[in-house]
This record gives sequence, structure tokens and C-alpha cells, in this order.
Amino acid sequence: MQEDKLIKTEFQIFEEAGKSFKYEEKEIELNLNSGEVLVKVLLSTICGSDLHTIEGKRKEDVPCILGHEAVGEIIRVNDRKGFEIGDRVTWTIADSCGKCAACTDYGLPEKCHELFKYGHASINKGSGLNGCYSNIIHIREGTHLVKVPEVVSNPMAAPANCALATMVNAVSHLKKVPKKVVVQGGGLLGVYACALLKEKGVDEIYCLDINLGRFEIIGKFGAVPVDGRDMQKATSFLLDRLGDGADAIFEVAGVKELIPQGICLLRPGGEYILVGLVHPDSELKVTAEQIIRKCLAVKGVHNYAPWHLEEAIDFLERNHSNFPFGELVSPPFNLENMEEAVMEAKKQHWFRVSIKPKS
Repeated sequence: MQEDKLIKTEFQIFEEAGKSFKYEEKEIELNLNSGEVLVKVLLSTICGSDLHTIEGKRKEDVPCILGHEAVGEIIRVNDRKGFEIGDRVTWTIADSCGKCAACTDYGLPEKCHELFKYGHASINKGSGLNGCYSNIIHIREGTHLVKVPEVVSNPMAAPANCALATMVNAVSHLKKVPKKVVVQGGGLLGVYACALLKEKGVDEIYCLDINLGRFEIIGKFGAVPVDGRDMQKATSFLLDRLGDGADAIFEVAGVKELIPQGICLLRPGGEYILVGLVHPDSELKVTAEQIIRKCLAVKGVHNYAPWHLEEAIDFLERNHSNFPFGELVSPPFNLENMEEAVMEAKKQHWFRVSIKPKS
């Protein structure tokens, strides 16, 4: 056990949809138990799921400090092997027990029976420093930490512990390296998917999106951008190029109407990996017959395990000069100006809007 110390903090509290964030600065007396770490947040980014929470489309345990995508520097550590003060790190968005069936038997620690998720927990739990829209985050013992290499900048690293690690997980489920892939959605998940597939040597990658402003970046990340505003035209365009169909399709747009299109585009025996439809409005107009007759494999992927975050950081280190990761993230907004940052994120000019604490 370490002695209690006063920590100077600044953070934004989210109370409910439609209500402004509440900015606070205070000193907190905090004790670290064995295995726990205190991290100074260097840069955080606004995930789309946070925008959904802010807009009232999903519920959280409020009041809370939102934010789960970030990179930081260790400022205090109590008996965490391999880590010390000054290390620049990222961490899993979930803390797991390491003992339940999900952790030990299923290989799904992200579904731990005692799961705790950063950026989704009330300020009344633990120290309250549970989210990344803060200058300090309190990392629990069951949270996996990963050191960030020098060549990986803060803007590159910040979204890695959500979007990139999730797509590393999704791509890992491919039975073999495909020749033709369609990515439904050109947001950050989709762009990461394109880069991961490109590194694997996939011959043809097509990325559908309705935002033509994303097409240049999609091309830089290894895919052929496809205008998805007219679904029938987009489907015909792809069928002309895919021959028997796509070997695999990744759904990362969160749009249920895209699923029949995906079923149509897949070749017999193809793989459909669903990632984006993590919301209630996701009832699908697909019959079992369509899946069975084409012998399709459908896989759902939600979040990731510690080893996927390890691979995400390794991927960034290997490819820091191969893809323009710096173009994905906005210049930082000050933490005090959270409302301005949220407004900018809603405009979708950037794949991620970043936030930087003042201390």
C-alpha cells in the first residue's frame, strides 16, 4: 500500500443528455492499491459511442467522466511489474478479473463477469477518476497496460485502445487471408480495417461510404472508395468487380440496411464480420435460408482482449510511416472547451477530435 497523496485534477462531468458538461478542478486524496497505476492523460479522442451517449442514444451510469480513448504517462505506480513512472502507455478499455469463465475458458476477458469499463462508470465508483476527459485516470489492477513506442505519436496512439484494437480483433477472425474484401463504412473502424487488410496482403479492398469527403483518406489507407449513397448502384458496381463475390465483408457502419447488401455481395462460403451494429436499432431483414444456402459464416465482434491491444500498438509501430495516421485526428481542443470539441466531432470533418488537458 502507498501513502495517501493529494492529486490535482481537472475533468469534465457528464450528467445527462441535453445538459452541458460540468468542468471541475479539485484536489483528490487518492491511495493506490497493489497493481494500480495513476496515469496523466496526454491526449484523448472522442469516440462515436460517446457522441451517442451525449445525444441520449445510449445510457451510462451518471454522473460520470466520459472518454475511453487516450494515451498517457504513468505518474504513480504501486507494484506493477515492468512499468515505472514516466512510461508512456495505453490501456485496455475494460478491467477484468482474470478468474471467471469468460476470462479463463472462453478467451473473452472483454466479457468478464466482473467487467469494469473506463469512460462508462459513475464518479461514485472507486476514486471517480474513471474516464479520459480528465487530466488523470486511475488504472485498476486487472487492466492491461501497453507501452507506446517513441515512433508512435500521441494522436496515433490515442484511438488505438478502442477503434484499432477492435478491428485487430475483427480481422483476426478471418480463416485465411482473403483476396477480395468489402468494408461497409469508411469511418475510423473502416479505415483501420483497410490498413490492417492491406498489410496482410489482401489483393482487392473496397470501402463503402456515403461521405465523399472521406474518399481521399480511404485511398491512402489501401482501399478503393465506393460511393454508397445509392445502394443499388454501389451493389452493381461491386458485383461487376467481385466476380463470384467477396471472400469477406466487414460491417462497421452501424447501419442495418447494409446487411442484405452484404449477404448479396458475399461469395458462397464467405465470411461476414459484424462490428458496428452495437445499438438497439439493429433488427435485421435477413432469412436463415439466405445464410444457409450460401454456406456463410457470420461472426459478431465486440471490443477486444489484451492481446489485441498489444498487436494494435505493434501494428502502429510497424506502419507509422506507411499510412497517414496523423491526418485522422484533429489538433487538440483544451479540456475546458469540451463543448466546442463535441460540436467539432459532430461535424465529421475529422475521424477523431482530440482533447488535451492543461496539466
